[in-house]
Amino acid sequence: MLAAGASSASEPLPDSARAAKLSGTVVDTTGVGIAGARIVLTRGDQTSSQEVLSGDDGQFLFPNLVSGNFQITITAAGFAEQISSGLLHLGESFTAPPITLNLATVTTEINVSLPRVEVAEAEVKAEEKQRVFGVIPNFYVSYVSDPTPLDTKQKFELAWKTTIDPVTLGLTGAIAMVQQAQNNFSGYGQGAQGYGKRFGATYADTAIGTFLGSAVLPSLLKQDPRYFYKGSGSKGSRILYALANSVICKGDNMRWQPNYSNIIGNMAAGGISNLYYPAKNREGATLTIENGLIGIGASAAANLIEEFVMRKFTPNIPNYTADKH
Repeated sequence: MLAAGASSASEPLPDSARAAKLSGTVVDTTGVGIAGARIVLTRGDQTSSQEVLSGDDGQFLFPNLVSGNFQITITAAGFAEQISSGLLHLGESFTAPPITLNLATVTTEINVSLPRVEVAEAEVKAEEKQRVFGVIPNFYVSYVSDPTPLDTKQKFELAWKTTIDPVTLGLTGAIAMVQQAQNNFSGYGQGAQGYGKRFGATYADTAIGTFLGSAVLPSLLKQDPRYFYKGSGSKGSRILYALANSVICKGDNMRWQPNYSNIIGNMAAGGISNLYYPAKNREGATLTIENGLIGIGASAAANLIEEFVMRKFTPNIPNYTADKH
């Protein structure tokens, strides 16, 4: 059955002998009738309209029409709208040619983005290639304007690679050599055994400080252990920024906050060092605070060097914008 809508005009319908009829078939591009298509017929003067639904075979019929110009609008779910127009004569039974509806053009927007952990991993891999003069590790600085926070695994991996880097071992050996020459920590003695103890103590300081301040505490406190290069603004603002970054940092939520990881990490490393320094060189709380403050001061100095020097001598600096969304 065809469902016919009532005319919105109040004018009387013509008698059956003078009434016009309009019929037709709605089909898809394969010629198969489309059932349930909505056909709206509008008079040329827009004073009235009628509508019907196509039957199972796609056919429709408008009986008892007045003559004159008309327009029909055909819509169906999943198909593009079709509009046709024509002229009905008095008493005419007009059969329209098959009205073909094309499939609607669906625009689907696909946002392809990498998971956050993969974006962060790509940034870490780039940072691991950052070496001053192509040799000295410069891993803990991000030159990316909008870096992705690291997860726990990445923080520990970065700390591990820094600790076992050949340059780290070489610098540790050089420091131990200077300490031995100046007879620092005399309780270690001299000779190969004294050098080995100084090397071990210095390396332990480095490893403990790196893991506590750059992996363990940042993971627990959800803080980012890296220095975020500023590179713009006045010289004074950059100096203040670099110094401040020894006591403030970005959290994993990318908001600035007190750098508890660096502060507590340096103090804890200073305290732990009492376990392996010679008894005669231990000063309890004094050594702990002294080593902790030295660590914080060293961080401030390192940040200044990062801000004004390191970039100039560090090749393989990433220059890209990662898709994170």
